[in-house]
Amino acid sequence: MKAINQLKTFQRIVDEYPAETPLSKFLPGFYRQNKQMGSTDRRVAGRLVYNYFRLGRALSDLPSDERVVVADFLCNTQTNSFLQHFKPDWAACVNFDINEKIDLVKKTYPMFNLDDVFPWAGALSDGIDRKAFLQSFFVQPDLYIRVNTGFEHLVKAELNGGSIAFKDEGNGCLALPNGTRLETVISNPRWYEVQDKSSQQTANYFKPQKWEAWWDACAASGGKSLLLHGLEPTVKLVVSDIRESILSNLDERFRSAGLLKYQKKQLDLMQNVDQELYNYAFDGIILDAPCSGSGTWGRTPEMIAQFETHKIEFFQQLQKTIAANVIKYLKPGQPLIYITCSAFKAENEDVVNYLIEKGLKLEEMKVLKGYERKADTMFVARLSPPAP
Repeated sequence: MKAINQLKTFQRIVDEYPAETPLSKFLPGFYRQNKQMGSTDRRVAGRLVYNYFRLGRALSDLPSDERVVVADFLCNTQTNSFLQHFKPDWAACVNFDINEKIDLVKKTYPMFNLDDVFPWAGALSDGIDRKAFLQSFFVQPDLYIRVNTGFEHLVKAELNGGSIAFKDEGNGCLALPNGTRLETVISNPRWYEVQDKSSQQTANYFKPQKWEAWWDACAASGGKSLLLHGLEPTVKLVVSDIRESILSNLDERFRSAGLLKYQKKQLDLMQNVDQELYNYAFDGIILDAPCSGSGTWGRTPEMIAQFETHKIEFFQQLQKTIAANVIKYLKPGQPLIYITCSAFKAENEDVVNYLIEKGLKLEEMKVLKGYERKADTMFVARLSPPAP
């Protein structure tokens, strides 16, 4: 009876879930409207819904009550009452290797095809292992934090005190179980920043020098600016974004991190911004470009069901236009750091090739293969206009 009620709750959520709304925003509202759900009920419902979307487009012709059982089997490594009720033979094999589990699924559903999970595998960036990338959708990514300099011993002590398992990834990066409520474990939020491991690794390509002028062109919540500030606090920083509300949130985050001196501009980089930047010349520009976000869909698997192929071209044109509009503010020989959280070649290498055709020199580029370590998959390239 318990498992049947869990299935009914799952089906209600899927039926009421509005497309284009992040699950992370929809589920808390659903729980508030259904106050009779206890913490265990919410936890199980969230697990089933997220696992259901992790199946991507695979077995799309099956009814949702069958698909969620397949998904829960593939995504779990420990047995649970839901699987034991609906598929006890699978529940006994839940800790099998993922390839063995896929073989078991195929015996019941011969039409299962791993390529259907993410049906755009042919569009992936060079060097991405297609099979490993697709299988990574069955694994919940870790929660990564970047510990601010000087506070690592305090953060580790409080995590140990709270019996929170963590892995030290080096350079102040810690991996924790997803869903860890950091605010209840770490007493001072100024000691750390929540930031994915791949995002932290982009800082290896910045290489700022003292007193240089840098521009974080699509700053969003300011994560890359904070990385830059951590590398070289003397950098003179300009941050911009098209969204005023995002820039307001950025102010508070910067204050908490001790980044107090910077200029802030609300700019639409699809347009000519010469009037706002006519007298600026930068020693470095960080362009964390708007993108499909396909490298982060392990965290937001509902996006797989909502994505359409034409959006790849849309984002590529957006990226090319923005990049062309910002590079004219670079000093000769100084770097443009082009970043996406996309796994698509059209948004990554193809845009880099476009910038090379525009006269920039490629210094280095890399796909940051987060799928190998329960993190986001990202792309970073360092380019520069010709030196005089």
